[in-house]
Amino acid sequence: MFLLDFGYDKSLEIQRVFNTFYFVVIGLGIGVTILRYIEKLKEIKRSVIIFDVVTILITLNILYAHFLGEEAHKHISFLYNDNWVKFAILLTFIREFSEQNISYKKTLMNPAQLFIMSFFGIILVGTLLLMLPNATYEGLSFLDALFTSTSAVCVTGLIVVDTGSYFTVFGQSVILALIQAGGIGILTVASYFSYFFKGGSSYENQQTLSDMTGANKLGEVFTTFKRILAITFSIEIVASVLIFVSVRKDLFESFFERIFFSVFHSISAFCNAGFSTLSNSIYEEGFRYNYMLQLVLIVAFVLGGLGFPIVVNLLKYIKYFINRKVFYLSGMEETYKPWVLHINSRISLVTTAILTIVGTIAFFIDEYNNTLAEHSGFGKFVTALFGATTPRTAGFNTIDMAELHFSTVMLIFFLMWVGASPASTGGGIKTNTFAIATLNFLSLAKGKTKIEIFRREIAEISVRRAFAAISLSLMVIGTGIILISIFDKDMKLLDIAFECFSAYSTVGLSLGITAALSPLSKFVIIAIMFIGRVSMLTILIALFKKVKQKNYRYPTEEITIN
Repeated sequence: MFLLDFGYDKSLEIQRVFNTFYFVVIGLGIGVTILRYIEKLKEIKRSVIIFDVVTILITLNILYAHFLGEEAHKHISFLYNDNWVKFAILLTFIREFSEQNISYKKTLMNPAQLFIMSFFGIILVGTLLLMLPNATYEGLSFLDALFTSTSAVCVTGLIVVDTGSYFTVFGQSVILALIQAGGIGILTVASYFSYFFKGGSSYENQQTLSDMTGANKLGEVFTTFKRILAITFSIEIVASVLIFVSVRKDLFESFFERIFFSVFHSISAFCNAGFSTLSNSIYEEGFRYNYMLQLVLIVAFVLGGLGFPIVVNLLKYIKYFINRKVFYLSGMEETYKPWVLHINSRISLVTTAILTIVGTIAFFIDEYNNTLAEHSGFGKFVTALFGATTPRTAGFNTIDMAELHFSTVMLIFFLMWVGASPASTGGGIKTNTFAIATLNFLSLAKGKTKIEIFRREIAEISVRRAFAAISLSLMVIGTGIILISIFDKDMKLLDIAFECFSAYSTVGLSLGITAALSPLSKFVIIAIMFIGRVSMLTILIALFKKVKQKNYRYPTEEITIN
């Protein structure tokens, strides 16, 4: 009904039929919730009771506004709107869907296959939604809808049609929902809501989800999900408010448009998607000199690119650090805790800091008299910082990409390839992979037989994964470049390579050839975006059957390398 309601134009009579159906569903939802409490009041958690009470109160107010005429409209007139009825339906759907048993059977799909299929499923749903008549002003072909949906779910940002002018508010809302679902994972949301309302989960479900999230203990799976959702929505809400405050009122036709712009860019930034409702991204007139807006976006996509485990660990360390300072100033001593900041976090933060500093300096020097010439002193620094951080899978641009020096383009190639940190909304080979590869050749140069950093030894399996990720990334990108060079012979190799690196690392930056690609080349970019988001290693794990460990070892032989 929602698809028909939002996706197609209807007469007033049909809309009334739809609304009648909605009111019946809302009534059933309230009835079922009350019956649930009559049957099993003692089993229901306090947090669920609060959710149900708030939901029922909101729903009753919406019904009151619709059915009790003018008297109600004086008090709560803002609730007299069809969209509020749909909001009540959505609350009912979340409550009832979460009561269902979501079971992940390892006999049917392993965690890698489940992870891949969840992304594939969202992409297909997104494609169909974007093809609805009310999603665009002029209609959209299946290929372009698939490309846009893949780009949104894989939080890439490459576009074949302008997001702001081609899609309606409904179409842009679909893209925003796909970005959010792709950024934090639809299984994360579905699993946590199911756990929240049902108060538990099967051992097999927890084991499967633990493999997918990398949680150290089974009992931490849903705590991890809770933190992911809390961090995501907290950062996005704060960023939305700051963006709303930083942009000028006269640039928008209405208050709603300004709010939508703020929310859209906040979610797009944190999820490292790079989608913008502006035709020229942040380079648009009226925004390119808004350095406050640019700084907010930088903070949002850097935090999103650090990864949820690292952000949680960093918050834990900041809390511990502040407590130690407070205790010290008060003359008391807090118990010392070693390794509050994990080795994973240390490597990611140091690598991110080095790449950001070196990238900003290089960008500043290289583009000082070129793309940075139109900016003032502070503006040059912010634009250079933006230019060095956005290739790390964010995808926004505050300069004209076509005017960049060749050396700057090469720098962006490298930053795109490295990408964000593990378990983040970003792509690329990841900062830890690059750090391990660098530490490995430094160890070899020093004659060491192992990699050591921060008084810890890197496990051999981590080194093997790192080099597998590097090799596979170059194979996928190289194959993409060769195929597009065959399908679009007139295009420059530099432009094609840039597009493939951007697609694999889910960056979204382009030198302007995306819309001009042939259908076959678009399919290649779609495949690269998908592989870049789920990772080629995950695809291989999904395809190959896991071999049982054997209790033997062959004689070791050294192979000539250099």
